[in-house]
Amino acid sequence: MRRFGPASVRALPGWAVWVTPGLLTLVVTLAGIGHAQPWRDELATWSAATRPLSDLARMTRTIDAATGPYYLLMHGWTAVAGTSPTALRLPSVLAMAVAAALTARLGAVLVGRRAGLLAGLLFAVLPVTSRYGQEARPYALATLLAVLATLLLVEALRRPTWRRWAGYAAAVAALGLLHLVALTLLAAHAVVVLLTAAHGPAGVVDPPGQSRAQMPDASRPRRRHLWRSTQPRDRARVEHHGCHDAPQTPTAFHPATRSNAGGTPRVSPHPGSREHGTDAPEAEPQNVTGEARETLAWWLLALVPAVVLVTPLALVARGQRGRQLDWVDPARLPDLAALPGALAQSGVVGGFVLALAALGVARLGRRALLPAAAVLLPVLLMFAAGTMVPLWVTRYLVFTVPFACVLAGAALAAARVTPAPARTPATAAPAEATPAEPARTATPAAAGRTAAPVEAEQGPTSPRGRVAAGIAVVVLAGLLGLPDQAALRRTHEWPRSAPVDYAGAAGTIRAGQGPGDAIVYSPRDGWLFPDLGMAYHLGSRLPRDVLVVRDQRQDASLWAVECDDPARCLAGVNRVWLVVTGRRADPLAAVPGAKGDALRAGYTVRQVWPRPGITVALLVR
Repeated sequence: MRRFGPASVRALPGWAVWVTPGLLTLVVTLAGIGHAQPWRDELATWSAATRPLSDLARMTRTIDAATGPYYLLMHGWTAVAGTSPTALRLPSVLAMAVAAALTARLGAVLVGRRAGLLAGLLFAVLPVTSRYGQEARPYALATLLAVLATLLLVEALRRPTWRRWAGYAAAVAALGLLHLVALTLLAAHAVVVLLTAAHGPAGVVDPPGQSRAQMPDASRPRRRHLWRSTQPRDRARVEHHGCHDAPQTPTAFHPATRSNAGGTPRVSPHPGSREHGTDAPEAEPQNVTGEARETLAWWLLALVPAVVLVTPLALVARGQRGRQLDWVDPARLPDLAALPGALAQSGVVGGFVLALAALGVARLGRRALLPAAAVLLPVLLMFAAGTMVPLWVTRYLVFTVPFACVLAGAALAAARVTPAPARTPATAAPAEATPAEPARTATPAAAGRTAAPVEAEQGPTSPRGRVAAGIAVVVLAGLLGLPDQAALRRTHEWPRSAPVDYAGAAGTIRAGQGPGDAIVYSPRDGWLFPDLGMAYHLGSRLPRDVLVVRDQRQDASLWAVECDDPARCLAGVNRVWLVVTGRRADPLAAVPGAKGDALRAGYTVRQVWPRPGITVALLVR
């Protein structure tokens, strides 16, 4: 039976490395997708997405403009798929599955296949992946677009063409439209672009274990002219010997010489190089300053669509900030300490992933720059802004989790291997390249030989042991998160010890409802949305909202407007269902203002049904 090790990871088709985490994420997030009832944010999504487009456009001018593009997307989706909890959440499930696949792909590109596979698998089993993969909000889609934009940026920096930069531009624009805060990721992209422009892609986005001279044409970082093909089939590189009539020899057939970097062989670019005793340059001349300007120009040009599309949205959202985020407290230092647990949706799992990511940074060195910056810079920018304006909401940073998983995957995959005593350089199959030990190019003599079967030695530092250990750590992370996985499938409220049972309250009303009944809510202007909860679960059986004069659609907001004279509006109503947020022993006494006075003057409480986070009472004259 074939044993699973690094060689078998390399033997997998390229698609299998990213399809496997994607399928695992799909299975995990689909499990129990409809168990937790929609919570208040999802009720807002349902309310906005089911309005006519004209009403939706009016609402975004009043509230929630930043989420408007997502509501527009969900408007089309619900028209086709319906509004059940599963239907509302399915786009997020699919987005998280694709995000896991792209996380694996990004890890494979930056570190290696084994690291990418482990990063994607780790992302799949985290509670945060299920939490926001089972929520009808834009965070899963923003996570997908954040990883996609970063992956496209790496490809554009390695092999710049206008198509790759156009793909990156589209991904960044979509990211900004779906989640304004996620554009803080551009700070990390800016650092990588500037370093690549100044020093080239080596050590930043180059394939692991390969120098620029080693890279095949299919992954060569750049040519001066973006419109010229870089594919081997289009143009073979040849050597010129002395004059135009001299024979030409493809570069690949020159004897391999050894560079000074870790003994890695490289192809001599010219017969008259330093190895031949001359001062000829070792590589074809390049206009470094021109390439740097070209890289910066293309990156800045790629940001233009995002600036054009997102700026009006950001300006409208800024004017709504006071009403939209009036419940958010200023950021404080303890919030940073609590961030890993809050992001992972589990304190234990969050600390575990953070430790692995830190180890990955230490082992990757310069190659950790992109994923580490993609985690740290958005967090620091959000925290700095949150100390001045109400902006610090931890779920806004969910898009950074895949990059932490890439670092963690590198930590699980980058251990040094002790070669088996029986191996020889001529017959041993090379291990997968890691930053600690770059891959070595086989000599021409060894290239024609049949490689001996890879038989991993026993022990925790063997190739097979390292892969098994990495998968074991992923399984351990999944086991540590099982209690939180179960809890989030019961309720999406945070803390989970304070759920709001809209469905239970609606079931009570449905069971005892009579002809001519009315319904009254308190409070009506908060963020728990008891009226939306009853409307979602009761549908056409919702009792008449006797106090409302303008509903949410008519008011172009998420809140209805009630009449100024409750006693007059209640005239002629014999039975009223009172829905009050929180568990109340005397719900009638909890209603403030003129509404409470009118209810207490005209009605008595017949029965009270306390439910988690909400109370229902039947009032009669």
